[in-house]
Amino acid sequence: MSTPVVIPIALTRPERSHPIPQRMTPGAAGLDLYACIDEPVEIAPKQLELIGTGYAIALPPGYEGQVRPRSGLALKHKVGVLNSPGTIDSDYRGEIRVILFNFGDEPYRVSDQERIAQLVIGAVPSVVFEEVDRLDETGRGAGGYGHTGR
Repeated sequence: MSTPVVIPIALTRPERSHPIPQRMTPGAAGLDLYACIDEPVEIAPKQLELIGTGYAIALPPGYEGQVRPRSGLALKHKVGVLNSPGTIDSDYRGEIRVILFNFGDEPYRVSDQERIAQLVIGAVPSVVFEEVDRLDETGRGAGGYGHTGR
């Protein structure tokens, strides 16, 4: 098992009792993010709402956070993360907020401390582009969207 990456977390609303991101099973890649709202928020069909989580994190350099939808919320209520995955950069120190979109035909009500999304932490390699005259050949070549006919 690898050594855990320590990520400082600060409650942006310390006066409130609020769960921090956590894995729901030992093998889960994502840590659930919880809504931190004063009153329920209704998301109308085909509309979005920006929902606060009540915490900010300090990712170490070389890491990013990806905010992704929860499959249960998508399947049961047709609610997902609009800009999925949303990126949290290592130099961002503001509150994590989630753009939830209601893809369904019925309003959806978000409650305080409801699990609204998941956060996946990943390493980001340092990259340097090298300009070349030509790229190596592959079987796919420049074939783009739908090029395989599937």
